[in-house]
Amino acid sequence: MKHQLRFTGVGGQGVLLAGEILAAAKIESGGYGVKAATYTSQVRGGATKVDIILDENEIIYPYANEGEIEFMLSTANVSYKQFKSGVKKGGIIVVDPNLVTPSAEDREQWKIYEIPIITIAKEEVGNVVTQSVVALAIVVTMTGCVNRDEAIATMKSKVPAKVLQENLRAYELGEKCAKR
Repeated sequence: MKHQLRFTGVGGQGVLLAGEILAAAKIESGGYGVKAATYTSQVRGGATKVDIILDENEIIYPYANEGEIEFMLSTANVSYKQFKSGVKKGGIIVVDPNLVTPSAEDREQWKIYEIPIITIAKEEVGNVVTQSVVALAIVVTMTGCVNRDEAIATMKSKVPAKVLQENLRAYELGEKCAKR
């Protein structure tokens, strides 16, 4: 099954890492996965978007088809506003409610879930850098786009060993929030 996903935020929030882990997990399980990032020239603070395509068949074009994205996760209002139009009607959008404010019209068009991703990473895990793994767990849990165990194994291979336990905790908390 083909999945078209999008993570948005601002430079420095870790959305690129989450996309990389998803694509790698799909490849490790025998499928195909690509991530294509778009970001402004600002290193930190500029709008960032990562499209992730996961499929059982070879992927020819690495960008999600606008209007066909099934799932988007956003941790910055500027990126949310800029990139939300690519999500199909009735698609899922997860936002950090402390940073993103969907309109009433948005709530009619998409299934919007509010999960305080950055607060979870910063206050419950104790390391804001783990927000990308909180996001990873949310998307895996809500979409089933890759196998949970494969996502965790891939995450373990991508994060520094010194923060592995924190990232395992971040995954656990993200998964728990996504199941509510």
